[in-house]
Amino acid sequence: MRRQGLSEGVADANHWATLKTLAPYLWPHGRGDLKRRVVFSLLALVAAKVISINVPFLLKGAVDALNAPTAVLLPVGFIVAYGFARFASDAFGELRDVLFVRVGQGAMRVLALSTFRHLHALSLRFHLERRTGGLNRAIERGIKGIDFLLRFTLFNILPTLLEIVLVAGVLFFKFNIWFALAVVTALAGYAAFTFSVTEWRLKYRREMNEQDNRANTKAVDSLLNYETVKYFGNEAHEARRYDGALEAYQGAAIKSQKTLSVLNVGQGAIVAVGLIVVMVMAGQGVVDGRLTVGDFVLVNALVMQVFMPLDFLGFVYREIKQSLVDMEFMFRLMRENAEVEDRPDAADLQAGGGEVTFDHVNFHYDANRPILKDVTFRVPPGRTVAIVGPSGAGKSTISRILFRFYDISGGRVLIDGQDIRAVSQGSLRAAIGVVPQDTVLFNDTIGYNIRYGRPDASDAEVEEAARLARIHDFVMSLPERYDTMVGERGLKLSGGEKQRVAIARTILKNPRILLLDEATSALDTHTEREIQTSLKEVSAGRTTLVIAHRLSTVVDADEILVMEAGRIVERGTHGVLLALDGVYAAMWRRQQEAAAAREKLAELGGSPGEAVELRETVL
Repeated sequence: MRRQGLSEGVADANHWATLKTLAPYLWPHGRGDLKRRVVFSLLALVAAKVISINVPFLLKGAVDALNAPTAVLLPVGFIVAYGFARFASDAFGELRDVLFVRVGQGAMRVLALSTFRHLHALSLRFHLERRTGGLNRAIERGIKGIDFLLRFTLFNILPTLLEIVLVAGVLFFKFNIWFALAVVTALAGYAAFTFSVTEWRLKYRREMNEQDNRANTKAVDSLLNYETVKYFGNEAHEARRYDGALEAYQGAAIKSQKTLSVLNVGQGAIVAVGLIVVMVMAGQGVVDGRLTVGDFVLVNALVMQVFMPLDFLGFVYREIKQSLVDMEFMFRLMRENAEVEDRPDAADLQAGGGEVTFDHVNFHYDANRPILKDVTFRVPPGRTVAIVGPSGAGKSTISRILFRFYDISGGRVLIDGQDIRAVSQGSLRAAIGVVPQDTVLFNDTIGYNIRYGRPDASDAEVEEAARLARIHDFVMSLPERYDTMVGERGLKLSGGEKQRVAIARTILKNPRILLLDEATSALDTHTEREIQTSLKEVSAGRTTLVIAHRLSTVVDADEILVMEAGRIVERGTHGVLLALDGVYAAMWRRQQEAAAAREKLAELGGSPGEAVELRETVL
C-alpha cells in the first residue's frame, strides 16, 4: 500500500511537472497578441456561463406565467429571452474557441518543432539505441495529448467548475442550504469516485500504451527489413511476432474496457441519487406551497445543467490523465541531455586549407572498453590519407569523432589548428563532406536527394553535380528524370546508383574536407572502379580521409595508416608498407590471393556458392 501511495505521488509530481512545462507555451514570451487572445477567450468563457445560468430563470418565468390562474396571454417576452439567452451562451462559447484556436495550435506547433529539433540534437548513441516505431507513436500521442488537454481543460473542466459554483450559490440564496448541500455532496461523491477509480484503471491504460508501442515497433521494423524477411521466407514468423504483440494489446484493452464500464455505472448511480434527492425536496416545496411549479422546473434545470456535463467530465478527466501520461514521455525526450553540445563561447570554424590532425586521441564508448589508444596522425591540406585495418580496429570510430558524433576522452582533434570541441557543430559539419558505405536516401525524388547537399542550389547546379558524379545520363534516361522517386531508403536504385547520388550531393555541398567511409566496399568490382574514378575527381584538391576495406582502392594514397586494436601499428605509402613486410603486406597478399582465386573460379564457371566462399576476407 505504501509503495502504491509513493508511486501515485511520483505520478502526480510528474503530471505537475508536465503542466509546468506546457504553461509557458500558452502564455508565450513576447507575444502580446496571443496573450490578449487568452484573456479575451477566458472573458468569453465567463460570459457564456453567466448567461447559461440565467437560462433556467427565464424558463421558470415562462412556466409560472403560464401556470398562473389569471394567465390569458402567452409570455412571449420570457420565451424570446429564453431562446436568445441559449443562443448567446452558445455564441460566446464559439467566440471563445475562435479566439483561443491560434494560441492552442501555436503551442502545439512550437512544441512539435521543439521536440523534432531536440531529437536531431541528441547524440548518435541515443539514435542507435532508439526504436523508431515506438518513438514516433509516443511523440504522436504526446502531441494529440497536448491538443486534448488544451481544449478540454480550458473549455470543459474550468467552465464546468465555474458553473458548479454559480449553481450552488443560486440554490443556496434562492432556496436554502439543503439544496446546495445535496448538490455539492453528490458532486463531491462523483468526483471522489471518478478520481479513485480512474487512478486504479490508469495502469491498464499504461499497459495498453506499452503494448501498442511494441506492436507498432515490430510492424515498422519488419516493414523496414522487407527484403530480409523475404530472403529467409519468414513472413509467417513476422506475422506471429506481430500477432503476439496485438494479442497482448487486446488483453490490456479488454481489461481497460471492463474497468471503464465499472466506472460509468458507478458514476450513473451517484448522479441518479443526487437528482432524486434534490427533486424530492423541490417537489415537497411545491406541495407545501413554498415553491411554485416554475421553481420546481428551475431546480430541475439547474441541477441537470450541472449533472449533464458530469458524464462527459468523467471522460474528460480520464482522457486528461491519459494525455498527461502520453505527454510525460515526450517531455522526457525534451529533457534528454545531448551528449555532444556546443560550448557557450563556441565560434564558427575558420576557413583554411582543411588540415586534419589527431593528437594523442583516446576514446571509449564504455570506460572498461577503450576503442582508440593514443592515435596520432596528420592529413595535410589537399592530401589523401587512408585508414585500413581489421573489423573492430577503430577505423569508423575515427570518422564519427571527426564529425563530432562523439567527444573524445583524451587528446585533441584539430582542423586547421582549431580544436573541434571549441567550434560550433554546425560550422564543423559544413566543412566536411561524407560518402558513407551504406547510403540511405530519403523517400523523395532523385533531384531532392542530390539537392540535400545544399537545399538552396539551383537546378543547373544540381545537374552539374550529377554530371561530375557520372549519374546525369542515367537520370535523363528515366521517364521522370530528376523527379523520379527513389523509394523507401532509396531501394528503387541500385547500390552504384545510390553511391553516385551520395557523391553528387557531396559535390554540391562543396566541402574542403572529404571523408570516404568504406564508400565502395559494398559494390561489385566493376561498379567500384567506376565509383573510384568519380571519387578521385571529387577529392582532387581536397583534404581526403579514406576508410577502406579493399586495399586496392587506396594504393595511390599519400599515406596509409594501418590500425589494430585501436592503435596505429604501421604507416607509410603503399610501396613502403609492402617493403616493411608487416601487417599491411600480409593483408595485401591475402586479398590478392582471394582476387586471383575468384577470377580463376569465374573462368572455370564456378557456382555462386563457391564464389561466396572466396569473397575477400574482412580485414
